[in-house]
Amino acid sequence: MWRRVTREVADDLAADAIARDRAGKPPYDEVARLREAGLPALLTPPAPPVRGAAETGPDADHDPAEAGHGPDIDPDHDPVGRRGHRGHDRQGGQGGADWRTATAVIREIAAADGSIGELVARHYVLSWSARLFGAPDATPHGHDPHPLTPGPLLGGSTDLPDPEGGPGPVLSPSGSGFLLNGRRSFAAGVTVADRLVVGATSSRTGESLIALVDPAHPGVLAATDGDRLGQRLTGAGTVDFDKVPVPAGRILGTLPGDEHAVPAFTALAPLALRLVLSHVALGIAEGALAEARDVSRAVRPALRAASPDAPGYAVRPSGDPYLLLAYGELATAAHTSAAVVERATDALERGLGTGRDIGMDERAEIAVLVAAAEAVTSRSAVDITTRVLELTQTPTVSDGGAALDRFWRNARALTAQSSPTHRLRDIGDHYLNGTHPPFGARF
Repeated sequence: MWRRVTREVADDLAADAIARDRAGKPPYDEVARLREAGLPALLTPPAPPVRGAAETGPDADHDPAEAGHGPDIDPDHDPVGRRGHRGHDRQGGQGGADWRTATAVIREIAAADGSIGELVARHYVLSWSARLFGAPDATPHGHDPHPLTPGPLLGGSTDLPDPEGGPGPVLSPSGSGFLLNGRRSFAAGVTVADRLVVGATSSRTGESLIALVDPAHPGVLAATDGDRLGQRLTGAGTVDFDKVPVPAGRILGTLPGDEHAVPAFTALAPLALRLVLSHVALGIAEGALAEARDVSRAVRPALRAASPDAPGYAVRPSGDPYLLLAYGELATAAHTSAAVVERATDALERGLGTGRDIGMDERAEIAVLVAAAEAVTSRSAVDITTRVLELTQTPTVSDGGAALDRFWRNARALTAQSSPTHRLRDIGDHYLNGTHPPFGARF
């Protein structure tokens, strides 16, 4: 089902991607398409394990053959033949689709529209907030009548802003709950989300609390960021919070101030976000390569003198040997990135399946694989989206062209959020000295 649903949504988004990118409006219509397809509810975290029932753990008596299957992405639609993978809910089948299915959906959507791919990716990670940040024996959301149920689109961020940019949101005790005040910029969802997941500092303890906020409250004022180089349709912007009430049941969890006190399972949260954004970057590169391929196929190159070893090159459309070499290099780069990203995805899924029993060493190994995925995809996404412009020499959209520059702009905007240099340094330190990558829960 998800294969068909995702393909239909992706094709629909691709049909008017150029016009929507140029308009740069908040993605109300795009989100409506996602909701109609049911994609926001795809990745639902499992219910926490029942206290005292460790013997019926995540893998006990679980038959993978009885679980749901993810989208089996058709390689004919994709220049590098990526595939979704069938999977099962490692936490006992109480949740939605598995992470492999979700990341395949993210890449498919991102190939059609990188902004909407990022919006979906961040939503899926935020949907796990209560699971990742909540106390092991806590009932998520207490008696809140509006829990983090599957379906509503989530925006926001669980990390705290850079202290140099200001104090950020603060939660102050008020009655049986809290009042939220402050300002924060978010990369996605502020104008279209049904709920905002917000990391805020407790005025009483100094800890970071993860709060679920209703953006319809009059104290929540969102301003969109319409002047972006790329990723223009993620619903990014700045939100001001003015005495916004947050019931105790809307506190999804707590992040200790000391990063060394952060549980290894909770510290998977930033890794999950970084990994899904790597899938977005890879999807953007694959989408650019697919569209460039269509452009190149439609143009017959200038005739060249046939060589003895390759006589067909002189007459076959798109047969320029240098063009073939370039596409071979780009397709190989996409293949390589996909292999690295999928290995990291397998590792993260195993870590999430392990749950709170995961140790620091296992988390460190996952962090290294995610860092490798980031470093490889960030470079290949920018390289691929740059070179397809050179290979196709397409006119601008105003001239009726394919406007492949949108892929380059999206790749640049997305990959600028993290530094490959820092990731490679962490990988090298781990490989050479056995040092664990930074053990925090921030992006």
